[in-house]
Amino acid sequence: MKQNEAASQQPEQAAQAEVMPSLEDLLKQAELKAQEHYDAWMYAKAESENIRRRAQDDVSKAHKFAVERFSNEMLAVKDSLEAGLAVQAATVESFKSGMELTLKQLTSVFEKFNITEINPVGEKFDAHRHQAIGMLESEQDANTVVSVMQKGYQLSDRVLRPALVMVAKTKE
Repeated sequence: MKQNEAASQQPEQAAQAEVMPSLEDLLKQAELKAQEHYDAWMYAKAESENIRRRAQDDVSKAHKFAVERFSNEMLAVKDSLEAGLAVQAATVESFKSGMELTLKQLTSVFEKFNITEINPVGEKFDAHRHQAIGMLESEQDANTVVSVMQKGYQLSDRVLRPALVMVAKTKE
């Protein structure tokens, strides 16, 4: 039996010897795999660079054309002003009514774009929304807005221009 076992082990060992790749083959396989990984990494790097560049272009275009809608709405207001100036036989009443209509048009544009007035008469002075240009003695509480010299405006929650105000001070 020992001869049969020895005879059957020899072909197995020969088969294993043939199946076992040489070190050179293993190195070639490892180099190929490394090249595949490198190529995949380079592709991913290039793709991420393209995405970054596209995002930069999108931001640039957004900045460049951010006011396009607002500008288109303002063109109608400008057209109304020009039409009012082009009238040959205008009276004071017609000019006034034209100005009122144009102001309504402008107010409508401001509403569409969340631009609101800051008209703080009677409110407490707020340095973030108001700019005091003077103080007046008044019956009102100290630091209360007495009058507005120029209305302020805000876009959503951001102040575009603070209101120029006179603030009450206590009588001495």
